[in-house]
Amino acid sequence: MSFENLSTAQGDPTAHTSGNTATEKFKGESIKSDTSKERAGAIYTDLLAAIAEVAHKHQVTYDEYRVLKNWMIQVGEYGEWPLWLDVFVEHEIEKINYDRHHYTGTKGSIEGPYYVENAPELSWKCEMPMRDQDKAAQPLIFKGQVTDVDGKGLAGATIELWHADEEGFYSQFAPGIPEWNLRGTIVTNDNGEYEIKTLQPAPYQIPADGPTGWFIDSYGGHPWRPAHLHLKVKSPGYREITTQLYFQGGEWTENDVATAVKPELLLDPKNDPETGYNVVEYGFALDKED
Repeated sequence: MSFENLSTAQGDPTAHTSGNTATEKFKGESIKSDTSKERAGAIYTDLLAAIAEVAHKHQVTYDEYRVLKNWMIQVGEYGEWPLWLDVFVEHEIEKINYDRHHYTGTKGSIEGPYYVENAPELSWKCEMPMRDQDKAAQPLIFKGQVTDVDGKGLAGATIELWHADEEGFYSQFAPGIPEWNLRGTIVTNDNGEYEIKTLQPAPYQIPADGPTGWFIDSYGGHPWRPAHLHLKVKSPGYREITTQLYFQGGEWTENDVATAVKPELLLDPKNDPETGYNVVEYGFALDKED
């Protein structure tokens, strides 16, 4: 077992900068849990037992153990814990929390490490903030309706939309991109409808030149995510949906590194020959709050 260049590699600053930005953002959030000491103790006990079981099953050596410690230190130094956890763990937490509440509305997916709150508010029919170079990419019209589970439109619901540019970079996590590029908070009309012009993103590699990438290399994996849109959909009195929407037939939808693709979340855009835009309709059904 080895993680390539664990001791000496400095990596490209892109991963380092992106990771540290995600970590600083997460540290700045107000995070709390009402977990009791009894519940915490039970979780920790089972977690340590699971680690012990894996170690015994595979007869982990001291060299392998030291490699793991060294790698964990470097994940922290590169600020990549939000990245690593969101890629390899979050999809399980998301599924657990959807299933245990027996929700019937639109399914969610992982948030990922690149969400930024308070994106500029946009009207129900709008164009996402973007640069001229973004406008040269394949334009996408994304439209639909936010409803309750019975199909009633929810006026004034908000859709926070964010996604990478055509090169796979997110504003505020890569240099040289305007602060709110491809980020916005869309407010639905009286019928809960929205129509958003943006660009159709491309698949991209997660930052792979740091410890997360070394981890993936160590088992012969790949760092690719399929093209996707990130969304948070909210309306007072209803369960907030955090999700990602993917593109049918796109690369990496069958083997997403983050294991976050679900059949219900696949879009199938159709090209409008008159405008050249790809057009897709997708609606969100919100459950009542518990």
